[in-house]
Amino acid sequence: MNHIPRPNNLEAFWMPYSDNKYFKDTPRMLARAEGMHYYTPEDKPILDGTAGLWCSNAGHGRREIIEAIQKQAEILDFAPTFQLGHPIAFECAARLAEITPPGMDRVFFTNSGSESADTAIKIALAYQKARGQAQRVRLVGRERGYHGVGFGGMSVGGIGGNRKQFGAMLPYVDHLPHTHDLAANAFSRGTPAHGAELANQLENLVALHGDTIAAVMVEPIAGSTGVLVPPAGYLERLRELCTKHGILLIYDEVITGFGRIGKDFGTERLGVQADIMTMAKGLTNAAVPMGAVAVHNDIYDAIVNGVENGIELFHGYTYSGHPLAAAAAIASMNIHRNEDLPGRALAIEDYFADGAHSLRGLPNVIDIRNFGMIAGIELAPRPGKPTQRAMDIFRRCFDDGLLIRVTGDIIALSPPLIIEKNHVDRIFNTLGEAIRAEAA
Repeated sequence: MNHIPRPNNLEAFWMPYSDNKYFKDTPRMLARAEGMHYYTPEDKPILDGTAGLWCSNAGHGRREIIEAIQKQAEILDFAPTFQLGHPIAFECAARLAEITPPGMDRVFFTNSGSESADTAIKIALAYQKARGQAQRVRLVGRERGYHGVGFGGMSVGGIGGNRKQFGAMLPYVDHLPHTHDLAANAFSRGTPAHGAELANQLENLVALHGDTIAAVMVEPIAGSTGVLVPPAGYLERLRELCTKHGILLIYDEVITGFGRIGKDFGTERLGVQADIMTMAKGLTNAAVPMGAVAVHNDIYDAIVNGVENGIELFHGYTYSGHPLAAAAAIASMNIHRNEDLPGRALAIEDYFADGAHSLRGLPNVIDIRNFGMIAGIELAPRPGKPTQRAMDIFRRCFDDGLLIRVTGDIIALSPPLIIEKNHVDRIFNTLGEAIRAEAA
């Protein structure tokens, strides 16, 4: 029986983080992708200024990844990793451990950044208990932080709009202040000069909570809140205080990992190492969902060797180390290495920064900030209509052939790391025209 095409039904799919009513009245669709571009169903090219959702670092439609997934599907489509193993999951973990920071050679697989955040929290709590510090049950996040949408990551995260519909969060969570300071740091290129002292607020939380804090979780560069780059000396001070008070430092590297800021991970570029790192997105170039948590060897040893026999960590997912995801990750890491994606990002980041800061002086642009291949352009909101200006610019850019991302009234850019100078020019010329068009 021949396949009978059916009309596209937009009603069944409840879209995430979307204005469903608006979209289904005025849909903007992506039908295929290749290299630096998406294509609409009408085959109109859309230059990808965001690497999808911060994730397609090697560009789209990479044949090496496609073939790796296809080959693995023929060999082994699925196998559990509860009390059993399959070879490619171990190969993937070993390959990942080659590029994680020194001493962080143990990898726990998840399926997303959200799951990685919750996993990192659980590991931190289990570690503190294993080393005889069971009273350390508190977690510290940061205002405007984003650690996914699980209740753990959402509780430690600090974006109010993500929390307001859902009532109570996890108990025993506190927050450091965010580092965004328009008055002191507006239009900074790279690391802002002012604000390192904000890390000292951790001393106040220790004074308040005593030795009950298990971990601090931050993004090396906060992405989803609108690109907040840490002030010079901030992460160094945070690391110093965590070490001083026996607190684990967790980096959420879901965005900053895999070359986004010119090194394998943000911890390397920024020069401050964490105890636990979360990752996802660029791990598989987003071809198959996958996340991971890398931990310092001492943390793994304390938990695993702290149990005489049996299960050491009561945590895991059906799809942890999924064969197809592992195949995609290995192929992605091969591209990452063979094409030196971090080096490519490093080589073009100044040109990208020049493009971003060329928008200074346009109507309603109140700040521009950048680091590596990430840029944020902050706009003055329309009076009484917050977020509308940026959303109108988002829609105008799409219709003009450019994909950007907006959060509130901030435009965030994070293109694939295969980007070339002509793409950079196109991004900022198109965006500049849209900003002018939405000046009213």
